[in-house]
Amino acid sequence: MMHAQPSESSHKPRKIPPIAAVAFDLDGLLVNTEELYQEVGTELLLRRGCVFGPDLLHAMMGRPQAVSLQTMIDWHSLTDTVETLAAETHTIFSVLLETRLRPMPGAVALLDAMDASGIPRGVATSSGPEFAMDVLGRVGLRDRFAFILTSADVVHGKPHPEIYHKAASRLAVAPGAMLVLEDSQAGCQAAVAAGAVVIAIPGGLSRSHDFTGVNYIAESLADPHIYSSLFQSGSIAILPHPSSAIGHSTHDSLDD
Repeated sequence: MMHAQPSESSHKPRKIPPIAAVAFDLDGLLVNTEELYQEVGTELLLRRGCVFGPDLLHAMMGRPQAVSLQTMIDWHSLTDTVETLAAETHTIFSVLLETRLRPMPGAVALLDAMDASGIPRGVATSSGPEFAMDVLGRVGLRDRFAFILTSADVVHGKPHPEIYHKAASRLAVAPGAMLVLEDSQAGCQAAVAAGAVVIAIPGGLSRSHDFTGVNYIAESLADPHIYSSLFQSGSIAILPHPSSAIGHSTHDSLDD
């Protein structure tokens, strides 16, 4: 379970080192595909007389599609193959993307601020390359990242740290100087294991995930503590944040 809401005195994140670069997750972090996936999963299982419950969603979230669909098959003892469910998922999802896809709150403004300060960044997602390029292109964000790492670039998917080790290497920084923004337990586990500075931005059912080891749990990408982590004195620059939204730290404040 996620940590209990701390007192007002612990709203500040723990003191972190200067950040040299940022790695973004994709689904549920930059774009609202996580909520669309829930609708797809619900429809897939409804057609088979099954329920897409929160425990199954938790087990699937943040993992590569093949792993997630195999989890669904095992969970409900389905006779379908991963390939069959993947094709059906693509058909259902394509309809939703046409009308429902959008950037997550605060995403565009944060990228604008990072542009102004020249902060290097990339995407590290469990999704496949075609899907990642498609959704980022649809919302006009594809060209705003130096690279997009996908499930095709790693042997081990999240929660294994491989993708975030590769992201740090592509960004030419030590993992401890890289900020990772993630929305799921599996993604945060991967980033923490890689030695990165991690801010969780949960949404929907991921609010119940275990975010042990992260530096901070934010309310959205507009959370001021994301801005203070990126643009702190002695880091890259100091910029005002665009929102007064308050998240909460998973550690006691070390406001030295």
